[in-house]
Amino acid sequence: MKKQDFKIHIIGAGVSGLIAATVLEQNGFFPVIIEATDRVGGRVKTDTVDRYQLDHGFQVLLTAYPAAQNYLDFEALDLQKFLPGAAIFKNGKQLAIGDPLRDFSLLFPTLLSGVGTLSDKIKILKLNSKLKTKTLSDIFSDKEQSTLSYLKQLGFSSEIIGDFFSPFFSGIFLENKLETSSRMFEFVYKMFGEGYAALPKSGIEEIPKQLANNLKNTTFKFNTKVTSVKDAEITLEDNTKLESHYSIVATDASSLISNLKNQSTEWKSCDTLYFETENRVIKKPLIGLVAEPGTLINNIFYHTSLETNIIPNKELLSVTVVENQNLKGEDLTERVKLELKEHCGIDSCKFIKQYSIPMALPRLDNLQYDMLPSETRLTTNIFLAGDTQLNGSLNAAMISGERAALSVVEIVSNTISSNR
Repeated sequence: MKKQDFKIHIIGAGVSGLIAATVLEQNGFFPVIIEATDRVGGRVKTDTVDRYQLDHGFQVLLTAYPAAQNYLDFEALDLQKFLPGAAIFKNGKQLAIGDPLRDFSLLFPTLLSGVGTLSDKIKILKLNSKLKTKTLSDIFSDKEQSTLSYLKQLGFSSEIIGDFFSPFFSGIFLENKLETSSRMFEFVYKMFGEGYAALPKSGIEEIPKQLANNLKNTTFKFNTKVTSVKDAEITLEDNTKLESHYSIVATDASSLISNLKNQSTEWKSCDTLYFETENRVIKKPLIGLVAEPGTLINNIFYHTSLETNIIPNKELLSVTVVENQNLKGEDLTERVKLELKEHCGIDSCKFIKQYSIPMALPRLDNLQYDMLPSETRLTTNIFLAGDTQLNGSLNAAMISGERAALSVVEIVSNTISSNR
């Protein structure tokens, strides 16, 4: 039996599934990707509405991600970079804080910002220096504690934690108590320090589109929902049964595999609302943070402060809400508008669209950076991929997809060799 004769199915056309297909193709296989929706991307998608590019939630690519550097063509993505810092809204004022060593324009705003003490700024420089020399394997083998206790242990003041670390990392971790593992904090902080946050000029969906366009021997089955996966058989929603020598599940597997029914992943949710505004209150491409307790708004960003593929009519503003306080629909929109006016001085904005994302990030313990290919193997013929296997990041999605595919490659290669 030749490599191309093996029936290898990947369930889910998100980033992890696309990487799995890439690795299988590189090793001479012809996989089939089964996807429930009408296109690739999973949680990484972009819509065009009223001449604006709307990502499904505020997402960025960190250019220092090792797996992203391996699998993506950054130049072809035409990445638009954020400045390394943030605009902080507090007590009716806007204060800028950033890394002046990487962008000189942030030197004086940072020195004069009044966010944190001089001691805090020295500690930030020390943290930068420490994480530059700390390897990713060391980060993920360190003892875990909450990010909040980690920051307190380093001696940061409650002011800098409340004004910067909490709003900034709450938007990344999608929880506002900084309970997320210190491993994830160190990893993300190191990635921010070694590269840039960026967006493709055509929106975040360009990442999975690029991966899909590079595939030459992969068959896609879109609008096709899988209801169960067994060792040699995949059942679709219409009760069609597909023979499968090997299956890689690159989506939430708990509802598909019988022995995982009681092991469903917990998910963090968020809401992202898009508005059209006449002007930008943040002139540079900086994330805006609202450092006021009890607010709905976690962060804001003007997507039109970066170049986009579509020439916009006015300014596009995204607002991320980590904890919606049980507000929905129009009630949530109106409350956000009030907060924009009160805290950010934005008093004229037209609502465009809201994305409620119930499965935005997995809630995980014992976070890992990498895994052995063999660790992705659930049963004789079923393998698991996706960021749920390691940590909630695009980098983890890529690594887990690669490892699952390599496990299949190894098993099939051994099978072929033993049959010769």
